[in-house]
Amino acid sequence: MPLKHRVVIAVFPDVDLLDVTGPAEVFALANRETSGRAGYEVKLAGPSAGEVRTSAGVRVVADLGFDEVDGQVDTLLVPGAVDFTEAGPVARVDPDIVAWLERTAPRSRRVASVCVGAHLLAAAGLLDGRTATTHWSTAAQLAADHPAVTVDPDPIFVRTDRGRLWTGAGISACLDLSLALVAEDLGEKAALAVARQLVMYLKRQGGQSQFSVPLSRPAAARRDIDELRVWIADHLDEDLSAEVLAARMCLSERHFARVFKQETGQSPAAYVEAARVETARRLLETTDDALDRIAAAAGLGSAETLHRAFKRQLATTPAGYRRRFRTSST
Repeated sequence: MPLKHRVVIAVFPDVDLLDVTGPAEVFALANRETSGRAGYEVKLAGPSAGEVRTSAGVRVVADLGFDEVDGQVDTLLVPGAVDFTEAGPVARVDPDIVAWLERTAPRSRRVASVCVGAHLLAAAGLLDGRTATTHWSTAAQLAADHPAVTVDPDPIFVRTDRGRLWTGAGISACLDLSLALVAEDLGEKAALAVARQLVMYLKRQGGQSQFSVPLSRPAAARRDIDELRVWIADHLDEDLSAEVLAARMCLSERHFARVFKQETGQSPAAYVEAARVETARRLLETTDDALDRIAAAAGLGSAETLHRAFKRQLATTPAGYRRRFRTSST
């Protein structure tokens, strides 16, 4: 029989549905892709066994009550819930769940929060003195409520305490975090196989921003500018000078630059550089490629240009970024 990875996912009223079902699906697919050798055994634990109504109105069934979770837990996964107020979303912190985490986390090999579940880990004192992330909309709340926690609202997930503590960003990032857990347990090949089954465009690494460059800006009023942004993302290693982009838009260079900045808030050159740096970030996180090769693939030309772009965009060096964000499975 394979060694079991006992995974316990917390569920409670108004929990985000995808934050529960997404990780469960990843672990189930890992079992399938390895013909059961992965050995993941997923249980849902709630205030009591039985039905739990999620934020989507869909009910899930808790296999166990919180008090019935005994013995060692391999992976304790903690989603969250939010209350919507006039001032915006506020992460809900239930003292009973916090107390359960205080009892259960010490006998768990690995503890991970999904989305606003980070607020529950912080309330249990698990994140003091550490860096953590959460959904961007409640990051300010997490920082204000827990000054002992260094809140980084940008990454998709953060791994700390030598891999014992993980915090993930919002909603769909639960899939990225779960894939990273699978990669840590079974290797990158198994995680990529699961990502393919999920038909995920890219298995994103933790150091990546919650927002890609196109998503970091609202949709443009002009459809042709939005179409150009998509085209830029697919042609980063080509000549993307303002002259070339203006010609593609059938506009004068001066008029194009004015329209593009009006629609995106950035000059064409600044936007292109940000998109290229994003691609370079992903390659630094996922490969051992030399800097000149990464620079060429991202359209930045040379390692020197890559270095200057990273300084401007991220206030760090490519090597420093790689040391910080490359996952242990790379």
